[in-house]
Amino acid sequence: MATTPVVEARALAKNYGSIKALDAVDFDVREGEIFGLIGADGAGKTTAFRIIGGVLMPDSGEIQVLGTAPRTARPSVGYLTQPFSLYQDLSIAENLHYAAGLREVQPADFEKRSQRYCKLFDLNRFMDRLAGRLSGGMKQKLALSCALIADPKLLLLDEPTTGVDPVTRRDFWDALTSLATEGMSIIVATPYLDEAERCHRVALMERGKIYDIDSPTQFRTKLGLTRLEVLVEPLATAEEVFASSPEINDVQRFGDRLDVMAANPDAAEQDLRERAKEHSLRITEIRRSLPTLENAFVNELRRMRGAPPKAVFPKPSPPLDRKQIVIGAKDLNRRYGSFQAVKNFQLEVRNGEIYGLLGANGAGKTTSIKMMCGLVEPSSGSVTLLGRSKGLRAAEVRSHIGYMSQKFSLYDDLTIGENLDFYARLYGVDESVREERKKWVLESADLKGEAGMLTVSLPGGWKQRVAFGAAVMHEPEAIFLDEPTSGVDPLARRAMWRMINHCADRGAGILVVTHYLEEAEQCNRLGFMVAGEIIAAGSPREVKENMKGSLLQIMTDKPERALRLLKEKYGASRVSLFGSRLHLVAESEAQQREALNELQQADIHILKTTPAEFSLEDVFISLIESRREAIPL
Repeated sequence: MATTPVVEARALAKNYGSIKALDAVDFDVREGEIFGLIGADGAGKTTAFRIIGGVLMPDSGEIQVLGTAPRTARPSVGYLTQPFSLYQDLSIAENLHYAAGLREVQPADFEKRSQRYCKLFDLNRFMDRLAGRLSGGMKQKLALSCALIADPKLLLLDEPTTGVDPVTRRDFWDALTSLATEGMSIIVATPYLDEAERCHRVALMERGKIYDIDSPTQFRTKLGLTRLEVLVEPLATAEEVFASSPEINDVQRFGDRLDVMAANPDAAEQDLRERAKEHSLRITEIRRSLPTLENAFVNELRRMRGAPPKAVFPKPSPPLDRKQIVIGAKDLNRRYGSFQAVKNFQLEVRNGEIYGLLGANGAGKTTSIKMMCGLVEPSSGSVTLLGRSKGLRAAEVRSHIGYMSQKFSLYDDLTIGENLDFYARLYGVDESVREERKKWVLESADLKGEAGMLTVSLPGGWKQRVAFGAAVMHEPEAIFLDEPTSGVDPLARRAMWRMINHCADRGAGILVVTHYLEEAEQCNRLGFMVAGEIIAAGSPREVKENMKGSLLQIMTDKPERALRLLKEKYGASRVSLFGSRLHLVAESEAQQREALNELQQADIHILKTTPAEFSLEDVFISLIESRREAIPL
């Protein structure tokens, strides 16, 4: 990679009153580099973007962008902001023309570039469609195309894939890799650390400071820990027992296992087995694997902040011991004119179970949820809710349901406390526990003492935490969560999942829609939805074990060139690039050898190959590709 600095920042600072949004930060971004900014909500990422983009002046320090002041460099900078910033009542073609006009793009250049990016992002079939009628993923593709239409030398992407499905996310990152290979420099902020794995370098930000800058591989190596995947029952008890072990650095609960981080894996495994025997826990398997970037990020933040407080739900009701179907659907269909959004949908969620519903944008997930909680009438089929199949809109039923919608559902012009008061009364939370429950939501959201803050002033991640707390403080028996942690940083995401697991442990049945597939691992069972139908289901481990073929990780001296070659040979869905590491889904060992020979014949030197386990993203992409012809345009 070329070492020419495209962005140079020295002692860069920006204050908002007493808040240090940026506190004397230093960083460089190189030519042709994908540089990631990772950090919790409020770390200072968006402020850094605004200064680099020339829309905000720093209070002190120095910054050069493309060798000049940020404002002077603006014609050569593309900027995709966090909220969708295009015109909803203009078509795709009209938005592109408008963006090109603003950037004074010549007509010949516009034609060439718009054709390239619309083909790259599969927009060319929808040029006359209004932006307001596009799915979330399509909107982001259009916004990126508009940012690229001026052929910028530097591209700024502030959380570009929040709310975007994994297929679109992979398309995004494949495009970014291609652009970086051509020499474009890219700075990206993301709360999804599996995405940050695809950056060349990442900067860890916390409370306005940059604490470290390194490659994702080096971040994981410096962690000095081994990840133990422990299959044990019962999970809730095991999590509590193992967390007290002196050999354990961290314990995270997933839908069918615990992930345990340890410096000495041999001693840790022995201690876990002894504790399991002492507490009558049943360990069926312990597997060792490499830590993730999220493991490294969480460990570093805990080292800086200390262990986060665990908010305890006040005065909980007795656990539900029923084993009935809490949320059920049989042969559920929903049509909008000639379009069938949901087809023969089948689902059962029982007490204490967390079920994850996965699918691309427009697969029918949100429509299915709305039918099951009584907000939309099905065209045909039946719904069972809390053991009832009739009168689902009755107040008696709805008072036992918790619903967190995909769009932020609180009132921006009310304070946090006023919103919580409103929902507490709406859901009938008893006055004797109301104030304590409000305090629990604030503490869980890391907003202790901030009840008087206007909700509109909260960053997106904090809004999601408050909305979740409002949806569950009445202890519902059936909980519907539509992308609950969209845009939420990893530490906050963990806190929310502790709350979700608490609800499940108490006996609630929970249905979760998520696009973040690392998060889907925390569900007990999963259903994959394509074109309105569930086409595969099972536990996270079961669906990965059902994948055909094998996954090979390849390190070469020319990763971008290797990516292009293997994509041409085997198709885009089977090859992806994570930083400098290629992932190839091969049908057989013979195909693995064939791929390696192809690289060697193209004068690409293979540095290392290692077998890897399939991720849920691999499963998702494979299932979507297998039914691509069924996906509506």
